Amino acid sequence: MSGNRYLLDTNAIIALLQKDPNLIRLLQSAEWVGISVISQIEFLAFSGLSEADRQLFEQFLLRVEIIDLSSHNRILLKQIISIRQQYRLKLPDAIISAMAVQNLAKLVTRDVQLNRVTELTVVDW
Repeated sequence: MSGNRYLLDTNAIIALLQKDPNLIRLLQSAEWVGISVISQIEFLAFSGLSEADRQLFEQFLLRVEIIDLSSHNRILLKQIISIRQQYRLKLPDAIISAMAVQNLAKLVTRDVQLNRVTELTVVDW
């Protein structure tokens, strides 16, 4: 096993479902791939989503771990608050970033502002 753990941001999920060859190549070495429940909601809430896209996404969800947000996970909540306050990120970005940190995963994203989060390893494919 490579030890590569990746949490996919919403823009990476979209690129993967569009069969981006660089992203596919990157994830072939993954030991673990996850997404945040926030990304799941963002994707499914997209107004231009076709039924074919929705079905493809549902198949994708069977192959990754979905990281939930729970009020019982006090460590995660503290990490979210810290990242949000320190870097002044939008709440969804702070949640996704903290989930990557907590799961010892690299965050796969094209969102360059997340490079400022020093606790996080960001991967742009």
